[in-house]
Amino acid sequence: MPTDIARIRPRFLGIDFDALSYGEVGDELDRLARRDTFTYVVTPNVDHVLMLHPKSPTNASLAFQQAYAAAEMRLCDSRILQRLARLHGVTLDVVTGSDLTAHLFQNGHLNGRKVAIIGGNVAMVPELRERFPAIEIVQHRPPMGVLGNDRASAKIIHFIEQERAHYVLFAIGAPQSEIIAHRCLLAGKAAGVGLCIGASIEFLLDRKRRAPRWMQNLGLEWAFRLLSEPRRLWRRYLVTGPRIFLLAYRQRQT
Repeated sequence: MPTDIARIRPRFLGIDFDALSYGEVGDELDRLARRDTFTYVVTPNVDHVLMLHPKSPTNASLAFQQAYAAAEMRLCDSRILQRLARLHGVTLDVVTGSDLTAHLFQNGHLNGRKVAIIGGNVAMVPELRERFPAIEIVQHRPPMGVLGNDRASAKIIHFIEQERAHYVLFAIGAPQSEIIAHRCLLAGKAAGVGLCIGASIEFLLDRKRRAPRWMQNLGLEWAFRLLSEPRRLWRRYLVTGPRIFLLAYRQRQT
């Protein structure tokens, strides 16, 4: 999709990343938010890359790949990916979904704009409205498992089309957020720009703690999250996640 700015897109592990700073991303999102057609942004991390390269392809993994290919921007969300890419002579700028969400809310990018949140709980929107009164916020809370629920998926898309928000924040996790955003794009009736933000609003509202900055800078945020939620995250970080090194090694051999 054409844009108004020249894009540098370094390629690594099959993904064309956008080389942009937080400020540049914010400016580009401002532009996209004013469009009458819908676009969306994804934030690849290690977990996403592994889903894009499954051991056994499924319909969901194919849909995830298609969603990634159609995204307007792909912003590196992982310092581990950044360091692996550097070993391959590829430079990636890190723009994490959590920091980008905070940047948009706290630096006035959303003031006077309509923001639709897909997901989250019932207490989230009143708290956001209290903290950021200059932002118009609406919310749709779909049930769990929307990818296997055509009716729930259609309701999300209808909500986005009806609200015509400037920004749509998908907080229903990967690959749900990306695939639903892609379906919304294909439907062709929505406007604005979507961001697949994961748990970013929970971090923004201090419901979940981010790793200290020094741990983030060392690429150890995964360790902090593992220690914070070991029962939920141990398999992702200790069993599934290390496969990223094998993927990177295989790319280096080609």
